[in-house]
Amino acid sequence: MVAVVVVDVLAPPDIHLGPLLVAAPAVTASFAGPWGTGLVAALAVVAQGVIAVLRDRDNLFSANHQAQIAALVLVGSSLVVFCVLRERRANELMQVRYVAETAQRVVLRPLPTRIGPLKVASAYLAAEAEAQIGGDLYAAVRAGSGTRLIIGDVRGKGMTAVGDAALLLGAFRAAAHRQATLAELVTYLDGSVCWGLSEPGETDRTGETFITAAVLDIPDRGDEVHMISCGHPPPIVLRNGRARTIDASQPAPPLGLGELTRPSYRVDTFSFEAGDFLLLYTDGVIEARDSSGAFYRLIERITGWTESNPDAFLRRLRGDLLDHVGGRLGDDAAMIAIERPPTLS
Repeated sequence: MVAVVVVDVLAPPDIHLGPLLVAAPAVTASFAGPWGTGLVAALAVVAQGVIAVLRDRDNLFSANHQAQIAALVLVGSSLVVFCVLRERRANELMQVRYVAETAQRVVLRPLPTRIGPLKVASAYLAAEAEAQIGGDLYAAVRAGSGTRLIIGDVRGKGMTAVGDAALLLGAFRAAAHRQATLAELVTYLDGSVCWGLSEPGETDRTGETFITAAVLDIPDRGDEVHMISCGHPPPIVLRNGRARTIDASQPAPPLGLGELTRPSYRVDTFSFEAGDFLLLYTDGVIEARDSSGAFYRLIERITGWTESNPDAFLRRLRGDLLDHVGGRLGDDAAMIAIERPPTLS
């Protein structure tokens, strides 16, 4: 502003730079708050007055000078109001983020790094930049002398999907620790989802909404895992750098369709030895595309990886996945990596 005042005063009579003073509060408003913007706007008005006094004192109260000062006052006031509204919206957004983060901690609790004898790591990648949680879900509980896990993906997006995920996770946490068979547990989960989708007072979404899921039981002793897959992508076992998928022999329909299909749940058992890594994931991982439209080939990418622990494995997988898509996923993605450490004799 000082430069504008000096040049305007020294310039020939037909050159007027006073209107450029409005740029100062306009630029300030782009990064400062209402107080800073108001101060700069006030200084711009003062600068316009100084120009009028030094350059044309005889016409100090002319319509031209009054119009320029009035314009500066009007623009400055508008910019201050803009800054106030912007700060108010920013505060509201911070509150929304806080509520979202709280909901995430309640609904999708981070898995502990150690569950019984197992080493565990989990990751959730939201597709939306402002989102913390969506329709992907996972949980783990201790059940007697073993650990039970679930990973799933709700059909749909938004708060409805979050509510459905919360319903299933609540049912799993309430029932998984009971000494019931895996088939009985999955039957209970399907019934809970069906009940939630047809609950009175809400739109009946039976047959329209469902949740793909894989439910696993990992005994503390032995080298086996028991699994029921309800339309979910197959787990992957990584042994000495060699990856193989574990396909279900008879996949069940997704949870929430039990009233329509009356499924019978078949338990599959596969080997999970000491030193192995077990990877559970949602379809947001394998359906991730790069700029050319190519899918992320998970089994090929992780073959040969020999990370020392699940956390390091997921960090590498997360970085590799984001590199593949250019930093932005098209769908939420959840991942769990589990290691059965060697038994100490």
